[in-house]
Amino acid sequence: MNETTSQTDEKKERIPAMQSLIDNPFLLLFIGIAMPTVFYLIWGIMEIVTLPVAP
Repeated sequence: MNETTSQTDEKKERIPAMQSLIDNPFLLLFIGIAMPTVFYLIWGIMEIVTLPVAP
């Protein structure tokens, strides 16, 4: 009886969001590629916007 209660307690325990993020290698790969891409795009757009107009 004690084993069944411990098994149900383990099933009820929620996995924290950060742990599930770190445990998923494909999600980490996606984030590792997407974040720099977004930052470089934003940086490039900011550079283009701040260029002075040619005479």
